[in-house]
Amino acid sequence: MIRDITIGQYYPAKSVLHRLDPRVKLVATVLYLISLFMFKNITGYFAATVFLLTLIRISKVPLKYILRGMKPIIMLLMITLLFNLFLIKEGEVLVSVWILSITEGGLRNAVLMGVRLIYLITGSSLMTFTTTPNELTDGIESLLKPLGRIHVPVHEIAMMMSIALRFIPILLEETDKIMKAQIARGADLESGNILQKAKSMIPILVPLFVSAFRRANDLAMAMEARCYRGGEGRTKMKPLRYTGADRAAYVIVLLYVTGVILIGRYVPFRIWIF
Repeated sequence: MIRDITIGQYYPAKSVLHRLDPRVKLVATVLYLISLFMFKNITGYFAATVFLLTLIRISKVPLKYILRGMKPIIMLLMITLLFNLFLIKEGEVLVSVWILSITEGGLRNAVLMGVRLIYLITGSSLMTFTTTPNELTDGIESLLKPLGRIHVPVHEIAMMMSIALRFIPILLEETDKIMKAQIARGADLESGNILQKAKSMIPILVPLFVSAFRRANDLAMAMEARCYRGGEGRTKMKPLRYTGADRAAYVIVLLYVTGVILIGRYVPFRIWIF
């Protein structure tokens, strides 16, 4: 399960998406996430599906690798589906058992919310799969640069986000090592009820927190030893510059978002498979 978590990890490949400017990918990701809430019909979901599958194909990131990263959110997805399924009382009652009932509106909202959640995570992960942490930091800092005029520490914010993304795979690897070490010493991490499983996680969390604080302290000392003083006056080894492909990507994303907005506004709501 630990190795299935791919959030924040970079997948090296030679694709058009990998070569795009990180600012383009950040803006495109935000617009794509917003667009998922601009429609409620099957036509809009078809357009979003085609757009997402096309990006996955262009990125050259294996679909199995992307789907493997969905395993850790299955529990969250199931909880979301159940809440929408049983708590929303709209339309005709389809199934009724004791105090629980499934209505047409509840089923519709459960399906929509489940698909949206999957598309949200897949679209966000695709950005991190195709963008290195350094590029992501530079892109965030460049996009937030206007906030520096009102004394917002843009460089420090971007640096913290970059460090957090770098620490995700490191901490996952450290957790995997600790779990294997505990299992080798006879620890039972799988059997028992929820409370017993929670107690069995304590021998893992304590050394993990100790390791995380030690790594953070080492990083702080290394930055201080190198006289790191923030972003003022610093130059970049690879300055960001827009190319023709970046401008074309902006146009494609804007056309997609415009099309989705038109679909959500003018296509009738009651176009459903069920």
